[in-house]
Amino acid sequence: MNRIPRPSAAGLLRALREWPGWFTLAAGAVLCVLGWYGVSGEELAARQLPYIASATAPGAALIVAGAVLVAARRGPGEPADRRLDQLYALLVTEAPAAAADEGDAGPPVGLPDGTLYHRRDCPLVAGKTGAEPLDVRAVRERGLSPCPVCDPEPPEPPGPAAEPGPAAEPGPAADPGPPTG
Repeated sequence: MNRIPRPSAAGLLRALREWPGWFTLAAGAVLCVLGWYGVSGEELAARQLPYIASATAPGAALIVAGAVLVAARRGPGEPADRRLDQLYALLVTEAPAAAADEGDAGPPVGLPDGTLYHRRDCPLVAGKTGAEPLDVRAVRERGLSPCPVCDPEPPEPPGPAAEPGPAAEPGPAADPGPPTG
C-alpha cells in the first residue's frame, strides 16, 4: 500500500501565500464581468452608474490587490530581497567628502545671456560651453541672482591685494563700482 506524500512546510507556506492572491484576482475578474454585463443592458448613463459603482470599480480594485498579493508571494531570502537590500545600502551610504566638495570649488559661473549665477556642478549649466567664471563685480554689473536649483554661495570679493609698487597705479579694474547703499 502506497502512502500519500505529506506536503512539506515550505510547500504549505508557499501555497498559503499564493492562493489568496489568485482568489482575489479571480473575484475581481468576476465582479468586472458582472459589472460589464449590467452596464451593457442599460441605455441610460444614470442607470449604468450603479453597476459601475457596485461591481466594476471594486472588481478593478480586487484585481490590483490580487496582483500585489501574487507578486509579493516570494519569501525572505529570495533575489528580490537581496536586490532591495543592495539598493538600501547604496542609498544610505554617505558619499566621500572629497567627491561632495569637488563641484563647489572655485568661483560661481554664469552664461553670457543668463540672469543667474550657478555653482560649477549645477545641472542647469552642466555641459554648456559658454559658462564663464564670475567675480563680485560681474555679478553686480549684470544684476545676476543666485540659482534656486544649486543655491550657490555669493562670489567672494577679491582678497587684499599685494602692496602696489611705486610705479603701480590703481586702474578701472580695481574700482569695485558705484556704491550700493
